[in-house]
Amino acid sequence: MTQEQLNAFLACAKSNTKLQDMLKAAADSDAVVAIAKEAGFSISADELNKASELSEEELEGVSGGYFYAFTDRQAGPDNPSPC
Repeated sequence: MTQEQLNAFLACAKSNTKLQDMLKAAADSDAVVAIAKEAGFSISADELNKASELSEEELEGVSGGYFYAFTDRQAGPDNPSPC
């Protein structure tokens, strides 16, 4: 996982209520990783756990700003973007 992927995933989750609902229902970090992968992001459980040690202020900083995510998925009629 790269920091950019995590930032992009957090920004996506911030603006996507369906993704937020899925994350609220996630039982553990492995479930969050699976949700991120389904949404087109590459993150790991270990890195996610390290990131969860951030303070609320740090999390606010991570979720803001510009991001550009590279994925092998492209949005289209059969594959809509999650964000």
